[in-house]
Amino acid sequence: MNESITFIPYPRLLIIFIPVALVTYILYAWYLDWKNSIYALTRMLIQLMIIGYFLTYIFLSNDSLIVLIILTSMVFIASWIALGTIPKHRSRLLQYAFISIMIGGGLTLLLVTQFVLKLDPWYMPRYMIPMAGMIFASSMNGVSLAAERLQAELERNINYDKAKGIALKASLIPITNSLFAVGLVSLPGMMTGQILSGISPHVAVRYQIMVMCMIFSAVGLSSYLFLYMNNPKKN
Repeated sequence: MNESITFIPYPRLLIIFIPVALVTYILYAWYLDWKNSIYALTRMLIQLMIIGYFLTYIFLSNDSLIVLIILTSMVFIASWIALGTIPKHRSRLLQYAFISIMIGGGLTLLLVTQFVLKLDPWYMPRYMIPMAGMIFASSMNGVSLAAERLQAELERNINYDKAKGIALKASLIPITNSLFAVGLVSLPGMMTGQILSGISPHVAVRYQIMVMCMIFSAVGLSSYLFLYMNNPKKN
């Protein structure tokens, strides 16, 4: 396993935008919101280009304060984005989303980085930031699905106790499907990246087990906390 990962020149990278353009055209032809897709793709490009340079600086600086600031920013941004499914209540529920992602995702991140990986120093940026990104993004998606589903059920006059159960189940659907499919249908991102970089599949599998468990936990805990705090009877 000594193959090096394939370098992708920018001209070759443009090839993948052919099917992207096709999907965008389909959205346009069907009178759907194709402009939002263009906006999302443009933001993705800009954000990733910037973060590439930014992470290089962070990894070299090795500063715990910078890492903590980044983690806090990630939680806040994830909280705001998570509530995009219910824009009318976004500001009111922001504190609930922030606390949910911070505790649900933060607890999972703590266990993974300090007890499974045993980072030394504890804030090792090269591990801490990518792990936090996966965890907080998963928590964000879970809270987003839970918030939207809870709102929909309450608008149907379903009582809160039943609605929160439906919402929690909905928030776990993507990761549950991934648990069923992993190894049979898909080789997830981290495992694929490690295998492409030449790491033994046996080692990559252990990391992927850790990742799948941490995502399931982060989504479940964050969604539960959000639904618990977002109780109409308490508000």
